[in-house]
Amino acid sequence: MTNEPTPTAGTLGQFLDRRWLQLTLIAWAVIAIWFVFDRWGAIRWFALGDTDDNMRMMQVRAWLNGQGWYDLRNYRLNPPAGFDIHWTRLVDLPIAGLILILRPFAGPVWAERLAAGIAPLLPMSVALIGISLTLRRLISPFAWPLGIVLLLGSSVTLLMYMPERIDHHGWQLAFLSLTVAGLADPRGARGGAVVGLSSAASLTIGLEMLPYAAMAGAILALRWVQTRDEAQRLAVYGLTLAGGSALGFAAFGSYGNRVLRCDALTPVWLTVMIVAGTFLFLLARLNPEKRGVRFGFAVVAGALIGAGFAIVFPQCLGRPEQVSPELAQNWLNNVREAKPIFKHPLRTGLSIATLPVVGMLGAIFATWRARGTPRFNGWLPVALFLSFGTLMLLWQVRAGPAAQLLAIPGAAALLWLLVPMTLGHKSVLVRVFGTVAAFLIASGMVTGLLLQAFPGVAKPKPWVARVNKATGRCVTMPAMAPLDRYPAQTIFTFIDLGPRLVTLTHHDAVAGPYHRNGDAILDVQHAFGRSPAEARAIMKRHGATLLLLCPNMAESTNYRARNPGGFYDQMAKGAAFDWLTPLPMPKGSPLRLYRIS
Repeated sequence: MTNEPTPTAGTLGQFLDRRWLQLTLIAWAVIAIWFVFDRWGAIRWFALGDTDDNMRMMQVRAWLNGQGWYDLRNYRLNPPAGFDIHWTRLVDLPIAGLILILRPFAGPVWAERLAAGIAPLLPMSVALIGISLTLRRLISPFAWPLGIVLLLGSSVTLLMYMPERIDHHGWQLAFLSLTVAGLADPRGARGGAVVGLSSAASLTIGLEMLPYAAMAGAILALRWVQTRDEAQRLAVYGLTLAGGSALGFAAFGSYGNRVLRCDALTPVWLTVMIVAGTFLFLLARLNPEKRGVRFGFAVVAGALIGAGFAIVFPQCLGRPEQVSPELAQNWLNNVREAKPIFKHPLRTGLSIATLPVVGMLGAIFATWRARGTPRFNGWLPVALFLSFGTLMLLWQVRAGPAAQLLAIPGAAALLWLLVPMTLGHKSVLVRVFGTVAAFLIASGMVTGLLLQAFPGVAKPKPWVARVNKATGRCVTMPAMAPLDRYPAQTIFTFIDLGPRLVTLTHHDAVAGPYHRNGDAILDVQHAFGRSPAEARAIMKRHGATLLLLCPNMAESTNYRARNPGGFYDQMAKGAAFDWLTPLPMPKGSPLRLYRIS
């Protein structure tokens, strides 16, 4: 950017410049304390709202209770064999550490609750540091506070850092923030190392950020093609990507991830990362003078990696989950967050996409303004990366948190340009209302205000509220607690209820929404969708002695809609079967419990 203050612009400017890291961490601490206070009810009631959060806690519990470091088999779902989950223990470390620290002071129950409240806020500090670094490098040494403000306004990104959101998404977003800071780093070796190590750490956690890691590598390769002075950045990136992935696999790769599967950092993707990193390192070392030759080498390297992957790992050319066609059709293809943004309600789409679109336009404009200056070399790769993140929404809406996080530099650039113009205007109306309007538009918050002003936009259907109420009530501690009055046994219940059941009670369940648990998922679907006789046979085969239902839960509506006249549809209509005996639950309970005979 141009016409910006220098680091000697004043005492406040010097303070913001020299103390940016300490001030960023102080701001994070204040934000963290506020969210713990604001979400204390969720912490108190152990409101792990997502199935993955519950399963993460079960994974941590198993490890603290003596299960092996590399053994990630969950034995509480689909007992007695259980199933291997595709995660690693990297994200377990801070949660387990907090539990061990808090146990002597709070006891085992409250240690878990407090750890689940605090742990999601830890990666926010890393994300804020990455954002601050990026804004300091691209806009001004004094611009980093804008990143903190904009993160607090990013609706879906911020949810990944809320207390009880203990799954891995917050950490992957934190590493993504560092990736952007590395792309913007004027020092080649340091920037390449940050991008390589951040990508390796994210891939060690899971493959959700694989497209972003691939795009970051492609951008660095293109920088080298454009300017051979970028060879050191590319060489260090290749080494750290390959070495970091190898270290991550050696330290965190579970027994279940040591086979040629496609859904995690297994030998499949480890091979790809090592080969890709090695190729990039060799290209940087060769570093031919002619740009056309560099481009040709990059194309050949990419083609060799792609062809080799197709030849050696053909099983991974399709869906990485490698599920059966029936499971894909009945379950995986219908996961809402895996659908593109244009297949979601208008209200949802607008609230997610506004900030990414504004940020993308801001980044493109900032890149154009920076042409002819040293910052152009930082803005161009970041603008490409931000645009890629926004376009990912057209693939899956689950890209929303990443897209909003990536949009922050572009949105901050717009604010850095517009706010001085409005504040310096001679009209008081422009100074006041223009500044407010500029902030609301650049931050994307204008969408939220418009949706509140026009609540009829894409108004949800009445049955949605009924389903949401049932889904929310059935997973609460008060609803689940009475189940522990019965001796521990295997309960047959909905797939989305399984992880919460095993987390809050001493009972086991049959299935959870995890693709490696695919056979059990199909058994649950078949039981609820087919005849009562088939349902009983499936329950017996799994050793289930209790049946637990949550009427009107979201999953239950699918069984009724797809299988009219099936077992669950009959149950919902009040049918009784001599092999099911209703068991008492507290008055007003949203759950229905039956003994299977």
